[in-house]
Amino acid sequence: MRPQEIVERTLAAATHLRGCVVLVQESSEAVLRWANSTMTTNGHTTSGRVTVIALVAVDGGTAAGVVSTAVTITDPARLEDLVRAAEASARDAGPAEDAMDLPSPTDTDASWDDDATETSIGVFGAFAQGLAEVLAGPQRQYGFASHELTTTWLGTSAGVRRRWVQPTGSVELNAKTPDLSGSAWVGASTADFADVDVVDLAAQAARRLEWGERKVELPAGKYETLLPPSAVSDLMIYLAWSMDGRPAHEGRSALSGPDGTRVGERLGALPLTLTCDPAAPGMEYAPFLSTTRSGDAISVFDNGAPVGRVDWVREGVVSELGWSRAEAAEFGTAFTPPGDNLLLTGGSDASLEEMVGRTERGLLLTCLWYIRLVDPATLLLTGLTRDGVYLVEGGEIVGEVDHNFRFNHSPLDVLRQATEAGATERTLPREWKDWFTRAAMPPVRVPEFTMSSVSLGR
Repeated sequence: MRPQEIVERTLAAATHLRGCVVLVQESSEAVLRWANSTMTTNGHTTSGRVTVIALVAVDGGTAAGVVSTAVTITDPARLEDLVRAAEASARDAGPAEDAMDLPSPTDTDASWDDDATETSIGVFGAFAQGLAEVLAGPQRQYGFASHELTTTWLGTSAGVRRRWVQPTGSVELNAKTPDLSGSAWVGASTADFADVDVVDLAAQAARRLEWGERKVELPAGKYETLLPPSAVSDLMIYLAWSMDGRPAHEGRSALSGPDGTRVGERLGALPLTLTCDPAAPGMEYAPFLSTTRSGDAISVFDNGAPVGRVDWVREGVVSELGWSRAEAAEFGTAFTPPGDNLLLTGGSDASLEEMVGRTERGLLLTCLWYIRLVDPATLLLTGLTRDGVYLVEGGEIVGEVDHNFRFNHSPLDVLRQATEAGATERTLPREWKDWFTRAAMPPVRVPEFTMSSVSLGR
C-alpha cells in the first residue's frame, strides 16, 4: 500500500474513536565510511515506520495511546490491529492532561499525493572526488558521511493531510599524525552535500595538527576561552531543550525566576538572538507539528498544527518559553512548540581567526563531548573538551595543551558573560549530532570559562 492509502485506511478503521492521528515515514540513507585513509564502507538503506495515535473518550476526559511498527504493511487487517492496540494503550493510560481537540486543517498540501523522495550514493559525487584527494594526503584520515531523506505523511481525523521531505546530512573527519599521537576533528552539516568542501575541511584539520606540534602544560582554572561554532551549538542546543514553560512556571528549571519565569530578563550585553525557524534557508524543517510523544511543551494532540519562527532569546533578552496548546490555554500564553533547527545571531562579521588575532591570552577549543547536566536550577553543565585545546598568546596560536579539560559552565552564563560573538555560520554539533544536526552559530568569547579539572583522555 502507498503511504496515503495507509493513512486513509487507518483513519477509516478508527472512526469509532474520539480522534486519530496517523504518521507514515519512509527514510532513505546513503553512507560513506573511511579509516586509516582507506574507504571501508559505503551503502544505501531504506526503512519505514507507521505510527497510530488513538484518542479515546474515557472517564474524566480523553486518553491518548501510541503504537508504532517498522514492519512493512501489505494487509489492511494489520492496520485495524494497530488501531486496536493504540486504543488499548490509551485506555490503560487514562485521561491525558494535555487533551485538546485536534487542529483543523489550515491549507491544502499540494505534495500530499507524491511518493517518497530517495537519496543515493550519487549524492556524494563531488564530495567523493575531493575525498580521494584527501585520502592520498600525508595524514591518516578517519571519517563518516551520511545523507538521509525522510518523507513524512501526517493524516488526522480532523482532516489534516500534510507531507514533508526532511534532508539531513553530515560529515565528520578526524585527521591523525602518522604516529597517531595527534588528532584533529572537523565536521559539517548539510542538506545535500553540494556545499561541502572536504578538501578544505581536511586542510583545517591539518592546520590544527600543525598547531599541536608544540605541547604546553596548563592547570585547571578559569580561562578566557574562544568557543568555536560547534562548541557553541552543543551548549545552545541544551539551552533550547531546557526552555519548556511548565517547569519554568513551577520553579523547576533555570528559566524560573523569583516571581515567575525569566521571560523579559536580560541575559547579557550582546544583542544575541536564539531562534528556531522552519524557513531558515538550507536548514528548513516541517512547518507543521508531527510528534509521537507528549511531554513538556509538546503534545500528540497538537499534531498538524502550523509552526513558525520562535525567538527564544531576542537581542539578549529571554523572549519565549515552550508551550503545548493545552499548556498555553492553562497559563494564558501562546502555543510555542520546540523546533528542529537552532540559530544564534546578532554578533559581528568577525571570523574565528580574527577573534584569535584579538586575544592576548586564552584558549581556543575544538569541540565539546560527553555533556551532562549537573544542576537544573542553574543549567550548569559538565563535559569534556576533545580533539584539541590550543593556547593563544599575543594573537597567535602558540601550541596545543597536552591534555583535555573537564568544564563546568552553564549555557545561560555563556550568554550572560560573552564579550564578543563573531559571524554566524552553519555548523555541526559534536555531542548532539545524532539527535540535532541543523545549527548555525557564531564563535563566542567567554572571559572566564571554567575548566574544572584536567582530563588525560585525547
